[in-house]
Amino acid sequence: MAGACSARLQGEAAAFTAALRTLVNNPQFSDVTFVVGREQQKVFAHRCVLACRCQAFQGMLGQGLAGSEDSPGSIPPQGPFILGNVQPEVFLAVIEFLYTNSVTLNSHIALEVLTSSVEYGLQDLCKLCVKFIKDTLSVEQVCEALQAAVTYGQADLQQHCLAFIEGCTTAVVRTQGFHELSDVVLAWVLRSDRLAVDELDLVQAVREWAHVSSAVLERPVPEVAALPVRELRLPLLAPSELATLESHNQRDLLIPVESIAAAWRSHALRKGSGVPCRLCRPRRGTRPRDHHRYLDPHAK
Repeated sequence: MAGACSARLQGEAAAFTAALRTLVNNPQFSDVTFVVGREQQKVFAHRCVLACRCQAFQGMLGQGLAGSEDSPGSIPPQGPFILGNVQPEVFLAVIEFLYTNSVTLNSHIALEVLTSSVEYGLQDLCKLCVKFIKDTLSVEQVCEALQAAVTYGQADLQQHCLAFIEGCTTAVVRTQGFHELSDVVLAWVLRSDRLAVDELDLVQAVREWAHVSSAVLERPVPEVAALPVRELRLPLLAPSELATLESHNQRDLLIPVESIAAAWRSHALRKGSGVPCRLCRPRRGTRPRDHHRYLDPHAK
């Protein structure tokens, strides 16, 4: 007699997902409650789903199970668990993903859902967020997306954001997001040869960024701007522009005197002497000046 055969057969995935979606934030049969955001919105869930899909929730709910009469301060197994620092819409997106392996995103919550995906260790949700952000990137949001990409080690998103900034630099430097970049991220952006903006305009953009950062961080302008200013390509400016810049610089000391002196020296010697080569390279958006031909290290 032939041996018994066995096989795992897959049913209709869409129907299964649709059925589980009906359980998202459904109080029926719910055995755990979260109180979310400033609104203190109640979100209902099922312990077994959260625990089997996410180790972070497994640990959180496991602590609840450890509660007993001997430890009256512990959270009861059913909650409520207080999550005051996350928007309800963002938390519900995470819950939706845990139940259905899909997520409904919009441009208002995508970056925060990305943050939550990292905090909860949900790599697949993180990938979905990154794809959505890349597909819907805008001038107003690109700097915020870039800052998040750097913070959470999303190298692909970081490069995508830089390419976007390179394509519309003049518009991007006017946004609130640009003014909120960290000094490290701004300095990284300024190393690009492909920024579509003239250096004089870039200096002004960095000056505005520095004054905003100085006010927010309550630190002097020269201190907050130290890293980004090193990436400004002052030798590209014409003598008249450099003279005006030097005059304006006396008001806030944005640029170190040594950097301005090095730019003047490059004019006097008609070459980028004493200046790092990268600071003598025109960017994609640099307006041509007569003296640029002397900055070319290959020029005779």
